[in-house]
Amino acid sequence: MQVKSDNFQNGKPIPPRFAFMAPGDPVSPSDNATPHLVWTEVPATVKSFAIACIDTDVPTRPDDVNVEGRTVPASLKRGEFTHWLMANIPLECRELGEGACGEGIVPRGKKHPVGPPGSVQGLNDYTGWFKGDKDMEGHYHGYDGPCPPWNDSIVHHYHFHVYALDVETVPLENGFSLQELRDVIKGHVVDEATITGTYSLNPKVKA
Repeated sequence: MQVKSDNFQNGKPIPPRFAFMAPGDPVSPSDNATPHLVWTEVPATVKSFAIACIDTDVPTRPDDVNVEGRTVPASLKRGEFTHWLMANIPLECRELGEGACGEGIVPRGKKHPVGPPGSVQGLNDYTGWFKGDKDMEGHYHGYDGPCPPWNDSIVHHYHFHVYALDVETVPLENGFSLQELRDVIKGHVVDEATITGTYSLNPKVKA
């Protein structure tokens, strides 16, 4: 199976339109649109699909994050940040157009993000990031794009995984977590394809 996008190439920068924040002073809100994705060469035994978008370069300590006069060091241990989870994508769906599953920043999170008929979408990690913020705290369902620390010394990598499953549905409801997705698809993944885009808000870092 292969997955491609009209909006970015594998290993290349993601345009700001598909990010939560764009470069500014130091950053400014962006269009936050879901990128175009298309997957092909699907095995005959597949019955549905799932999608996960994960940043694998997230600082594991917040001490230096977005602090004026400081830089997030490249040596810092990195972790995962979930940007999008979707399951129970029907077999006939092989493509998602630009902005098809959401566009714009919604304070406190999108309650009912758009998706293919029958699909369910999980919570992304902005849910935890904005906890305690009186203006932004909420449950962030669906897609919210890249927003790496504007003072990070490394480029971030965003992996869009498309999982081809041998079941028509998995027992998930809207608001599920990445771990819950991983648990229910275990043993049901017939094939998997990934496209990876890069992004940085630090003008000193080349994405």
